[in-house]
Amino acid sequence: MSQFLAPALQDDEHELDYSLRPRRLDEFVGQERTKEQLSVALQAARSREEALDHVLLVGPPGLGKTSLAHIIREELGSGIRTIAGPSLERKGDLAAILTTLEARDVLFIDEIHRLNPAVEEVLYPALEDFRLDIIVGQGAAARTLTLDLPPFTLVGATTRTGLLTTPLRDRFGMTFRLGYYELAELAKIVLRAARILGVDIDPEAAGEIARRSRGTPRVANRILRRVRDVAEVRHEGSVSIPIAREALELLEIDEQGLERTDRELLGAIAWRFDGGPVGLSTLAVSLGEQPDTIEDVYEPYLLQLGFIQRTPRGRVLTRLGRVHVGAAPPAGASALF
Repeated sequence: MSQFLAPALQDDEHELDYSLRPRRLDEFVGQERTKEQLSVALQAARSREEALDHVLLVGPPGLGKTSLAHIIREELGSGIRTIAGPSLERKGDLAAILTTLEARDVLFIDEIHRLNPAVEEVLYPALEDFRLDIIVGQGAAARTLTLDLPPFTLVGATTRTGLLTTPLRDRFGMTFRLGYYELAELAKIVLRAARILGVDIDPEAAGEIARRSRGTPRVANRILRRVRDVAEVRHEGSVSIPIAREALELLEIDEQGLERTDRELLGAIAWRFDGGPVGLSTLAVSLGEQPDTIEDVYEPYLLQLGFIQRTPRGRVLTRLGRVHVGAAPPAGASALF
């Protein structure tokens, strides 16, 4: 059974990530409407001593879906089981986990859109009726055994809600879509993380890190750790605005928060494909990346900035994207392109 649970966080970076996560809902910065709705639901579940309704968390990577799952567990005072959707390959894998849950426990499934269809079918009666149906035997001798499960809460996380089947999506009582963070929220997150890490940082430097963090707390915390390294190795440990900018230049993170791969993607569309349109598969091959990686990791922020546009014919570089990479617009182009 242990191979299906989240491994112990022994790597230093993973330990740091865990230590920087908020533990309670009032420590969680941003996503105010989600926090308000979730707070009411949690208080109601606690007062009735019931399991919280199933929760679906939707949004790009790094916005706090995993943190919210652990906060739900902490607020309920219950246990938690964590699992990645792709690792549930057989029905027995899920059954083994479901039968170990106790009343009001939280089952957190990350990348739930990648569940095996056969495994997903086992989940339906478990979510709706807290029942596990097990088929014993084969052919005419087969019979179904039904096991009652204690009421539990499924927290599902996905970056691509469109890939969820309708029957699964409809079984979630609450769906929260997490958006990118505001600059002030990210600066607050950086200052909080700096306190936990014992880093002396100037508020202006925290704002500079926040400005280049792509609206994402995970990126902000990652940049802070690298800035701390530069401050300790090349300077005296404190992070001022010049030191932060020196570190960001070393990391090749520009003022819009774009890293080298982001700029290579924009440059490929601009120079190799004359601004587009270019198909996702063609673009992926030209960059040596997987199409899913481009679509899930790089494109969301570039779309948010308005640097690229998805069209039926492929990806197109916008006027803002051309300006960022220094590419002149084609003759007769519209204001958008």
